[in-house]
Amino acid sequence: MKKIVLTGAAGRLGSYLREPLSKLADQLVSSDLADDIGRLYDGETYVRADLARYDEIRALLEGADMVVHFGAYGDEAPFDTILGPNIIGAYNIWESAYRNGVRRVVYASSIHAVGMHSKMDFIGTDAAHRPDTFYGLAKCFAEDLASLYWDKRQVEAVCMRILSCAQVTNARALGSWLSYDDLIHLVEQAISTPTTGFSIVYGVSDNDRAPVDNARASFLGYRPKDNAEQFAGKILAEEPPQDLSDPAQLYQGGPFASVPLGESGVATMNIIDDKKTT
Repeated sequence: MKKIVLTGAAGRLGSYLREPLSKLADQLVSSDLADDIGRLYDGETYVRADLARYDEIRALLEGADMVVHFGAYGDEAPFDTILGPNIIGAYNIWESAYRNGVRRVVYASSIHAVGMHSKMDFIGTDAAHRPDTFYGLAKCFAEDLASLYWDKRQVEAVCMRILSCAQVTNARALGSWLSYDDLIHLVEQAISTPTTGFSIVYGVSDNDRAPVDNARASFLGYRPKDNAEQFAGKILAEEPPQDLSDPAQLYQGGPFASVPLGESGVATMNIIDDKKTT
């Protein structure tokens, strides 16, 4: 490929994607709202762009073969906060992709699009939307937008419903963990698969306790190698007894299923900031 665009390049997950993506195309254009993202990899350039501004996004995607869309407000918040980057921003990405002839959008969706399904249901990629927050609702919008733009405008999309891509610090993560290596593998497969149409795949490692089923997405060739069971002994020895009246213990969305609408879910989680530095 000649050009890949990565949004959300200044974020924690984006920091792990920049180097491998720079090797998949002649040019990687990384983008975010930060003034800069430090040292650039070979073939990488950085463009500051606001997802909520259509003219900036259309210019950003000019000449691109694919866009890897990780840019968003990454937490639950009041609807007005989510609206610009996550909902209007999604429209701007897909409309700009269509106008520029971009072949495929590889999208960082989330388990929070189906976060109010029970963890015991072992849901597949065909599970109905049941968002747990405004943040999850925006992911539902983007997935439906992706489906619409495939059906009506032939823009392919792979929507990766990421569960929890962070260090394992709690019992829920024994099932929901997505390692950084498996994240990179998933994105690479979403890019390299010859034909995807509109597809959904769960972003989760090969965990013994994984609460979701990726069987319908097997054509992507995503074969994760890491397993959170290696952390189970330590985590379960330190974890207090589960409170079965707590929605965070019962539903796919974890803490996001229990917070009031508009209030941070990330604030209730112990996410270690291990962002990669160049």
